[in-house]
Amino acid sequence: MASPKRTTSTAPVANWRASGATACVTLSGQISANTLGHTWQEVRDRQIAWLTQDSASKTLQIDGAGIQYIDGAGLAFLIDLQHAQTLHGGTIELRGFSATHQNQLKRFTPFEKLFPKEEKGLDDGIFVKAGKAASLLWNDIRGIIFFTGQVASELIWAARNPLKVRWQDFASVAVQAGLAAMPIVGLVAFLIGVILSFQSAIGMEKFGAITFVGPLVSLGIFRELGPLITAILLAGRSSAAFAAEIGTMTVNSEVDALVTAGLNPIRFLVLPRVLAGLVVAPILTIYADLVSVFSSSLTMLIYGVPLVNFYEGVLNTVVLEDIFSGLTKATLFGVVVASVGCLRGMQTGTGAAAVGISTTRAVVSSIVMITVVDGIFAYVSYRTGF
Repeated sequence: MASPKRTTSTAPVANWRASGATACVTLSGQISANTLGHTWQEVRDRQIAWLTQDSASKTLQIDGAGIQYIDGAGLAFLIDLQHAQTLHGGTIELRGFSATHQNQLKRFTPFEKLFPKEEKGLDDGIFVKAGKAASLLWNDIRGIIFFTGQVASELIWAARNPLKVRWQDFASVAVQAGLAAMPIVGLVAFLIGVILSFQSAIGMEKFGAITFVGPLVSLGIFRELGPLITAILLAGRSSAAFAAEIGTMTVNSEVDALVTAGLNPIRFLVLPRVLAGLVVAPILTIYADLVSVFSSSLTMLIYGVPLVNFYEGVLNTVVLEDIFSGLTKATLFGVVVASVGCLRGMQTGTGAAAVGISTTRAVVSSIVMITVVDGIFAYVSYRTGF
């Protein structure tokens, strides 16, 4: 087959002729990307107009006796005509094609494989969707339980082998999750103390019990709000960071490399972060409690309650048991936040959006688990008085 020659002729290489239910496309010369030009679109427009005139079955004849050369663009042109015929229920006949050109077309037979049909999946009913959601939830719960057992095992190992723990990683994570979080924790704690005091004073002032605002707000802060606000801030800050760090390592196959090297990824990556959360959460909670109580005392000055009276009221209301209750809760929250962040990081999939999805899941799961643990702790406190 001779090589193609670039032509400057403006004569069309494909001529359209239609008569009733039969049409004919006559090809001549060199059918290539250089010669088709606007002819392709012109012939296709005439074909569509002809096919949509009525609903009768129509036949398109393609005469290739005059073809001198045809390249990939020409073959694509022929396949496009065949595809249009098939979509509109018509047929096609090839006439006059040489053996060489027929062999070229046979490589794309059947041409339908070039245009795969989109298969619409069956729409799942409400029961199927509910079953799938329940299955995903159950698998997630199983994963959390299994991961909790792994973390507990590693914590026991750390207690037995303290010298083998990666304390440098622990210190680095503790600084990032602890010292770096103090500004935002202090700001939120200060505003919480002010807002609670103002809102409580509005109601208590009606009963002449404005002096009880300070002790009530302080009791709520030490037992509940201090640990809860700190845990939520750690969930949005530290848990997301843990998920992003470990998730990026998972996407880059660094976690698989640790396993290949014979290292335990839970002990190597998760344990230092869980220990950091266990230590940092109570410290930040104490800091948040003090800032909130201080801001509450400043707010009470506006209502004429001296600092001495505020201090005496808090001292007579809040006991060590209340403080220890809040710190115990904060410790549990710290372990939960760090563990969930690491778990979502280890569960990171593949793709550009995988790390973002894991980070979002870490924050949402951490807040949900904080709520669950807080509810369990509230019931235990109710039953035991702690």
